[in-house]
Amino acid sequence: MSLSHTSIRAVLFDLDGTLLDSAPDLGFAANQLRIARGLQALPQSHYRPFVGTGARGMLRIALGVTPEAGDFESLKEEFFVAYERCMGLHSRLFDGVPALLQAIHNQGLAWGIVTNKSERFALPIVRKIAEFSSAGVLICGDTTSHAKPHPMPLWEAAKRIAHAPESCIYIGDDERDMLAAHAAGMQSVAAAYGYLGSVDSVQAWNPHAVINSPQDLTDLLGLN
Repeated sequence: MSLSHTSIRAVLFDLDGTLLDSAPDLGFAANQLRIARGLQALPQSHYRPFVGTGARGMLRIALGVTPEAGDFESLKEEFFVAYERCMGLHSRLFDGVPALLQAIHNQGLAWGIVTNKSERFALPIVRKIAEFSSAGVLICGDTTSHAKPHPMPLWEAAKRIAHAPESCIYIGDDERDMLAAHAAGMQSVAAAYGYLGSVDSVQAWNPHAVINSPQDLTDLLGLN
């Protein structure tokens, strides 16, 4: 696959691992559960590759708990509460994101965020970050009846910014982002600097393009 940027009218992003490096907050929250149980905090490097798997991944790394465990739901809520207490304290935009979003805005392109993060967490985070104030849409994991990799969240984003899906591009750091983009009829870009888990190469996801930094997208879209 290859990217054609001449027909792009809107740029849609995943949030965690694509625009926002939220691993420090998520790892910090997971460690609070360990500390509460008399366990030592784990290095952030233990959590970082699995941030894309959400609470499920964080609990597995922190406590060795899987969704099949009888106390999984109560532990998940304990993790969510711990995360709410520290949201935004340690997270930061990836280097180059502010310049990228400004370049998109200057070019007159619409842009927005489509995340599987529930509105409970995504909305407060997005509202706190000044660089996100120009976003035309925020679609959360519970905005529609399906989350990614289903295309519905991307279709809803395109609808709300009044652009056809085929004129939109979607950037994310997980295979489900590419699957959602392809199913929605959008061009896809894999953010290889994100939370890739155990993936050896994002090329296996068949993206239209791969970027190793936000600056790469600026170059790819000819926004310089």
